[in-house]
Amino acid sequence: MINRLFLGVIFMFVGVKPLAKAPNILFVISDDQSYPHASAYGCRGIKTPAFDKVANKGVLFHNAISGSPGCSPSRASVLTGRYHWMIEHAGTHASTFNKKYSTFPDLLETSGYWVGYTGKGWGPGKYKDGGFNRNPAGPVFSSKKKNPKIKGISSTDYTENFNVFLSNKPEDKPFCFWLGGHEPHRVFEKGIGLRKGKKLSDIDVPAFLPDTSEIRSDILDYYVEIEWFDSHLAKILSVLDEAGELGNTMVIVTSDNGMAFPRAKANCYEFGVHVPLAIMWTDRFSGGRFANDPVGFVDLTATILDAAELEHPNISKPALAPIGHSLIPLLLSEKSGHIDASRTHVYSGRERHSSSRYKNWTYPQRCLRSEEYIYIRNFRPDRWPAGDPQKFDSPGNLGQMHGGYHDIDACPTLDFLIENRNNPKYKPFFHLSVNKRPGEELFNIKNDPACLNNLALDPTFLKVTQKYRDEMNRFLKNTGDPRANGNGDIWESYKRYSKMRSFPNP
Repeated sequence: MINRLFLGVIFMFVGVKPLAKAPNILFVISDDQSYPHASAYGCRGIKTPAFDKVANKGVLFHNAISGSPGCSPSRASVLTGRYHWMIEHAGTHASTFNKKYSTFPDLLETSGYWVGYTGKGWGPGKYKDGGFNRNPAGPVFSSKKKNPKIKGISSTDYTENFNVFLSNKPEDKPFCFWLGGHEPHRVFEKGIGLRKGKKLSDIDVPAFLPDTSEIRSDILDYYVEIEWFDSHLAKILSVLDEAGELGNTMVIVTSDNGMAFPRAKANCYEFGVHVPLAIMWTDRFSGGRFANDPVGFVDLTATILDAAELEHPNISKPALAPIGHSLIPLLLSEKSGHIDASRTHVYSGRERHSSSRYKNWTYPQRCLRSEEYIYIRNFRPDRWPAGDPQKFDSPGNLGQMHGGYHDIDACPTLDFLIENRNNPKYKPFFHLSVNKRPGEELFNIKNDPACLNNLALDPTFLKVTQKYRDEMNRFLKNTGDPRANGNGDIWESYKRYSKMRSFPNP
């Protein structure tokens, strides 16, 4: 942790003012948005001027990896600064969250910050069963509503709720606000992208999906929801500017996991864990820069606590707290590119997402992401990654084949893949999304961002695979992952509070 004196020395060295008062924290997190879907990354067909402003006045990250490819464990990871396998029930979807795992909003509040959130905080799940009396993201400010006139977009007026939060802030307190969008989580209003004047020709379809007008339109609808949330960020930045608070506010903008499309969300492939990230703090570091360093959500937690000059509390194993490494030295560097040579790779992973298998079984994955490769360990390759193909529609009534892929959000793209699964042109895409996978996967994400060419069994890449296998095994054991320490079945025991489905015994 960097202390105030050391920060002051750094600020003097790089030519900016030392800290005069504690910074505000604006943590902005969308719901289901993949890298590179923001105009700052050069993505066609989308305009995100607020995200672009944060990127232009701060640092734009090109290798930010979420805590998990699913919302609830990913949000718990950034709240606690711990990998999802280190926080028990909170490391799964729709379970509970034990209060013994300190969250950064609570730590900031205890130190004197005014804290709150609007929209989506931590969830889905039951935090009260873990001892919290409020959402782990903080006190809620979501009473202000406004009809968006677009199906699937939340009625929560994020901007007005922030105004309420800010108007209630004691004058002498810094603030930490969690701005949690419900967008671009499905469902989308079908065809809204085209009705808003977007063009099918402005889409770059990921190579793991077929390039059809139906899927292009589905992606356009997704873009509309990203732009909606970005418009609220723009208003909130203006509010802060008018209040004279923007300069001393660290603004962090990211997403919890990747886009809700087949082979993206709920998968440890690039479009499942690689998310947008931009950070600005104009009073403290210069903008117009980019970073290629691999960074993870635990690093964001460490950065927030570092900016507020707080220590991450030791919960059980002092050697493991904190796990993340503050990005402040990187942000202050005034360089672009791969700035910190010590940042070689980061981790992510998943257990349960939706209720998608017999007895609520998980699909356990861990991934190691470097600047060039993504290495994935599938701990139960005997299971179906998208869910068991069939489920019971009612007791004793087995539904149709291909009706159980609930680790893929219901959407026009999934419907298209199922309906065209026997068409030779589209059949490979269907199987990429639902087929069983090998125990190990390795992809060169610079050449193959769609993660289509598994190099794990290629003799040419044997040393790379072995290197990452060894590094992952060592790290998972050292950080107490039950999957690496012979207690992996504990993940099957954690209660799920959301809808349960019934599947035949495999």
